[in-house]
Amino acid sequence: MKGKKQKEPAGMNPAEIFAALALLEKERGIPRTFMMDKIIQAITTAYKRDHTDVENVIVDVDEEHQTLKMFVQKNVVDEEDYVDPENELTLAEAKAISARYEIGDIVNIPVDNTEFGRIAAGNGKQVIIQGLREAERGMVYDEYNSKQHEILTGVVTRIDPRNGNVSLRIGTGTESTEALLMSGEQVPGEEMAEGMHVKVYVVDVRRSTRGPQILISRTHPGLVKRLFELEVPEIYDGTVEVRSIAREAGSRTKMAVWSNDENVDPIGACVGPKGQRVAAIVDELRGEKIDIIKYSEDPAAFIAAALAPADVLDVRMADEGKSCRVTVPDDQLSLAIGKEGQNARLAARLTGYKIDIKPQSYQDTEDEAPVDEALEEAAEDAFEGELTE
Repeated sequence: MKGKKQKEPAGMNPAEIFAALALLEKERGIPRTFMMDKIIQAITTAYKRDHTDVENVIVDVDEEHQTLKMFVQKNVVDEEDYVDPENELTLAEAKAISARYEIGDIVNIPVDNTEFGRIAAGNGKQVIIQGLREAERGMVYDEYNSKQHEILTGVVTRIDPRNGNVSLRIGTGTESTEALLMSGEQVPGEEMAEGMHVKVYVVDVRRSTRGPQILISRTHPGLVKRLFELEVPEIYDGTVEVRSIAREAGSRTKMAVWSNDENVDPIGACVGPKGQRVAAIVDELRGEKIDIIKYSEDPAAFIAAALAPADVLDVRMADEGKSCRVTVPDDQLSLAIGKEGQNARLAARLTGYKIDIKPQSYQDTEDEAPVDEALEEAAEDAFEGELTE
């Protein structure tokens, strides 16, 4: 009827689709054209699924008037060649639509509005929801990918009684996400409870079908380094550098520091007034011992410092390879080696050198009297075996 507004096809509201895409672009930064292409692809796929013989389908997008229309494209053929009514029109049928059509032309036949409305509404909504989810996942990924090798605070939401893995909620609002602290990345003996706030180190961020996967750790040496950056202004501003860290989580850490300013004591800066700075970090790490030593460009001096708290009498560097022999006072041999070899092991990891520790009496005996080489090698192997066991 003239003057009466044409009724919108059932289930179809193109204006809502255009409005939703505009909102996605404004709030999530997803281009409207990108999302519209996905909607068109979904609609045409759905139509072809219902009409398997149809070959060519197009969707006309009119942004100005906010309308969507679908057409099946048919080829105009001679009546003698007419065999496929789903994809072909005879010349007479085409002329009935418009006198300008000739054989070989392509005619766009409108798809029934009701059917198109049903397909467009369902698939358009689905694509928009999927696009929104992908956008949110992308934003969360970008947010946490930029925080690789940083410290984040999470809230314990669940502890798996079977394997000890801890689920943490990191962040707030739309940018919050779940992260899993695997049992192997937890400090031995450290107890956690639901609702507890825990500082974790972000090792890596990966994309997955369920959203970004954040790999976190409480045992990584980087956690100690970042805690010192937060606590020590001189490290944060670059005056003091952390050159190397060796850690056995929950037990002991050795950290080598260096100052770019000769007037700043790197060890003193890390320890802080009355030991307050290092004490705060020890508390955060639930009592883990921390040895802070001064880094040196001289490997021998660095190795001697790394074996603290033991005194070192002599360091002999090997002619080839990264190894050395260290001599310590007899009464400090066990101190240099440490409980179960921990002190020597951490010193070797900190410096990157294989360290062979000998007591002073062994050195004196070696200097005074020749020893059968085979026996000496056997004794060395046995001693080194004690360190590594």
